[in-house]
Amino acid sequence: MDKSPDAFRTISEAAEELDLPQHVLRFWETRFAQIRPLKRGGGRRYYRPDDVQLLKGIRHLLYDQGFTIKGVQRILKEQGAKHVVAIGETGSIRPIAPQEPAMDAAEAFEDAVQFAPDTAHGQMPLVEAPRPAPAGLPPESRERLERVLQALEDCRSLIDKARG
Repeated sequence: MDKSPDAFRTISEAAEELDLPQHVLRFWETRFAQIRPLKRGGGRRYYRPDDVQLLKGIRHLLYDQGFTIKGVQRILKEQGAKHVVAIGETGSIRPIAPQEPAMDAAEAFEDAVQFAPDTAHGQMPLVEAPRPAPAGLPPESRERLERVLQALEDCRSLIDKARG
């Protein structure tokens, strides 16, 4: 006999509905604080309908969309559980944040630094590029790239000193 859509599900019923092993649901409880099934005597779990919907969204993001657990945690933190439930119901992902036309990380990095061959060591040291800030790159992103560049140059210096 089928249960009502509003009925609570045992872990075996939830796992069957989601086509997942039970241990995966237990593991997800440790990774996603939003999953909180009721626990009765002996630790028996009962998933509310909202829990099952959230699990469907998490499953879709992890298995169908290829997100990592950290990626799904970030979506839950930034967008909330309702957003993940909606993803599970619709199967589509809205953009996490409005995207402005900007260059990708590789283009931004190339605009922030210039590579020049180091023939003495057969390597490519980083040299600051004398270019102006590229259009579309916010000043805080430019500053962040400059800090990364400085950290990379410091690392390179340490490596060169260690090599002698």
